[in-house]
Amino acid sequence: MEEKTMFEFMQCISLLKATGKKAKGLRELRDRISDVSDESIFHHTYQYFLKGHILEYTNDFAQWTGESLEENALSERLSNTDLYAFKDINSLRQELIKVIDEHLDMFPEPREAMPTDEFYFNETVTFVFPVGTRARNLAEFLTAFRYLDAASIYYHFYEARMRLGGGIDDFSRWIEEVFGKKELAGRIRAIDPFMHNLEEIKKHIIEEVEEEVRKDMEVIDRCLISI
Repeated sequence: MEEKTMFEFMQCISLLKATGKKAKGLRELRDRISDVSDESIFHHTYQYFLKGHILEYTNDFAQWTGESLEENALSERLSNTDLYAFKDINSLRQELIKVIDEHLDMFPEPREAMPTDEFYFNETVTFVFPVGTRARNLAEFLTAFRYLDAASIYYHFYEARMRLGGGIDDFSRWIEEVFGKKELAGRIRAIDPFMHNLEEIKKHIIEEVEEEVRKDMEVIDRCLISI
């Protein structure tokens, strides 16, 4: 198989950096969201899935407003924001501001967080590098995938959805483009990125690919028997 058709597993490492900005209430949160860097917005939204996140929420803003401010209605709206529906960080930023503004219009006197429980804005510098493992077929892919680090799954499954667009991840794209297995690719894309943690996503993908490899082996066995 040509090198360009192999799947090369990548991994990402993020170095956390404090911005020095914080918010103790919704108005400050709204103002800081409007002026922090794109890297900070990215960290508190897309990279939420790289951390040991709580499945009830889909980003740091939703978690903080729900747990520290007890603004459950706003927290739900922020959690329902589809991060992958936006073409860039600024579009997502404007949507977050809009959701908070609409909540403030209805509840103009929100509570503030307790001291030491403020929202601290951070940002990350992310480095992407090869793991050193490649796969030529689904069997090799499955073997390597079983030992894949969570940061690698995040890069190929979550980060790829923003990089490639259209709800497409690196795994399903490779499977469809190289092997033409559209049904398997579709099942992998159908795994809800908001409803599962990284370990659960890994388990689901293993199950789908394992079943496909099993079916391929059965076809090969039948062909050998008929010869």
